[in-house]
Amino acid sequence: MHRQVFLLAGAQALFQTASVMVMTVGGLAGGHIASRPELATMPIAAMFLGTAASTFPASMWMTRVGRRAGFVLGALLGVGGGIAGAAGIWIGSLLLLSFGTFLIGAYQAFAQFYRFAAGEVANDAFRSRAISLVLSGGVVAALAGPMVGRFGAELFPAEYAGSFLLLALVSLAGAGLLSALRVPAPREKAGVSEAGRSWWAIVSQPAYLVALFGAATGYGVMILAMTATPLAMVHHHHDLSTAATVIQLHVLGMFLPSFVTGSLIARFGVLQIMLAGVLILAGHVLLTLTGTGFGSFASALTLLGVGWNFLYIGGTTLLTTTYTATERGKAQATNDMTIFAVGLASSFSAAALLQTFGWQTLNVLLLPWLAVAAASLAWLGYRRRNVEVA
Repeated sequence: MHRQVFLLAGAQALFQTASVMVMTVGGLAGGHIASRPELATMPIAAMFLGTAASTFPASMWMTRVGRRAGFVLGALLGVGGGIAGAAGIWIGSLLLLSFGTFLIGAYQAFAQFYRFAAGEVANDAFRSRAISLVLSGGVVAALAGPMVGRFGAELFPAEYAGSFLLLALVSLAGAGLLSALRVPAPREKAGVSEAGRSWWAIVSQPAYLVALFGAATGYGVMILAMTATPLAMVHHHHDLSTAATVIQLHVLGMFLPSFVTGSLIARFGVLQIMLAGVLILAGHVLLTLTGTGFGSFASALTLLGVGWNFLYIGGTTLLTTTYTATERGKAQATNDMTIFAVGLASSFSAAALLQTFGWQTLNVLLLPWLAVAAASLAWLGYRRRNVEVA
């Protein structure tokens, strides 16, 4: 059990390095070859489109062929995406670059199930910690992702082409690591229908809806602000190195708490940790109002990462209580496809919103969204208390 979780954490570190690299330089590379400024984040949006489009097929296919085969295929798609992205930059084609990031998004679709695979190999007592430990692999990515993007940027005359070639190598290493993975086939409890419940019966559960909305809120808010950050920093006269440092701090905020988030959930309860995540994201918004210097960007983006961590891990943990083993494919796929559809909308709109409203107002506009998320968590907590009393 622990060996499989360790392998998944290593694979998470490699995958997240690729993802963070695209988030760090994708908008900047797109800005060099885009015909209009608002199209600069098109490569990042294409990555989330690839994830949203591939999530459901990836989940359903893995229910047939197993986790290992699916995860290895996903990593190989990342290899192809890195090569295509580098070629797009080399010839100045935004469409080819975006096709490359679309394939990286398909890699991300498979990789998002690493955390569910951790829950499947872990026993009940270790499950929330296993999910947290797999996501803690992102701590490596916090340092490696921006570093790969920055180092590869100057390797070739076509700026950032080297970054995407290094991404291809990282993805290839991930495929090699995942080939050693062993996830047992799911075993359904005795007496449970093999077909499971209908899709509607699963997704209409209050706990499922709140888990989904909480995770989608954390992801959407995080992606919108993170995608806009490098562009906003360059606009406010920060260089790429400084922007990469802020992204590193942000990704550390995303994944460093993973070492303790599972324990916090076990001690205080999943709804309380998710609500804390919403409040921390509100803190991010308030910090963006303190200015546009390095300190303001760094502190705000660090809180943005921590808030995402609490909502994402909390939402994943809550979601695993809402379906059986035979229902996992459609339950997990619907969850992740929705989350990445929100991420797609957030990433694609980031440049236009930044250009229209500016960095600070863009973030203030996130507060109503956070308020609805907090209300949904409070409602589920109230509902559960009433059921317990009854």
